[in-house]
Amino acid sequence: MNQSEFIKITNPFKDRMFRLAKRLLVSTEEAEDATQEVLVRLWKNRKKLETYASVEALAITITKNYCLDQLKSKRATELRIVHTNFTDGQAGVDKQAEDRDSWKWVEKIMDTLPEQQKIIIQMRDVEQYDFEEIAKMMDMNETAVRVALSRARKTIREALIKKHSYGIKRN
Repeated sequence: MNQSEFIKITNPFKDRMFRLAKRLLVSTEEAEDATQEVLVRLWKNRKKLETYASVEALAITITKNYCLDQLKSKRATELRIVHTNFTDGQAGVDKQAEDRDSWKWVEKIMDTLPEQQKIIIQMRDVEQYDFEEIAKMMDMNETAVRVALSRARKTIREALIKKHSYGIKRN
């Protein structure tokens, strides 16, 4: 496999790799480094890539594992998960401010989720992977992915409801 073939294969999903790395590592520079490191690893093993059913699934799995290793290392102890791509260009100023506030609460709640649930929410709700792909990448069965996603969404939903109903007495 030559360089142009490699680029043709990896180009469609390298942005997904970066967004996953950014979700996990927060720092744009760290995410760029992670993405580049994974692409280098894929390039070094390019002769074996043709044996994989899904190079994308392999790349995303390597990205996830690399980022988790970085988070465990000393130099990544200060990092946290943040999503900064949320915008609603059609809403009015008041609605935009309210949405930003709500999203900040979602980010804070996501910080409390177990690592596995954070990754699954990123892959499903942000990257739009289907359950089968997530299950392969996470080395889980689809039912376990659905359960983890459901629990994560429930935790976020309940925390948001609690936050938004603070100080409101209900009968």
